[in-house]
Amino acid sequence: MVNFDKNEVEKVLRKIEHPEIAHTLFELGMISDVKIGENKVSLTLKVPMLGIPIKDYLIANIRDTLKKEYEDLDVEVEVEEMTEEGKAKFIRMAQEGWRR
Repeated sequence: MVNFDKNEVEKVLRKIEHPEIAHTLFELGMISDVKIGENKVSLTLKVPMLGIPIKDYLIANIRDTLKKEYEDLDVEVEVEEMTEEGKAKFIRMAQEGWRR
């Protein structure tokens, strides 16, 4: 069993960029509730709408990025819809950073 340092794991997560917006998932308020256990990381992916088409891509990207750094890590991603306040911040940042 390997224990992972929460600060190191969060450092890796903070580098994951949104594919269509020039901001990271952390900056957009999309990653929260990061919990570290033995060989396991669980987190919440917050999306503006539960039916967004890139949800599965984002989950796969989070898992792949963490597994590149920590090969034996089990990654659990829970998805939930953003609050109205979170959506407003996300939309504002998306409009500013939309990749054309």
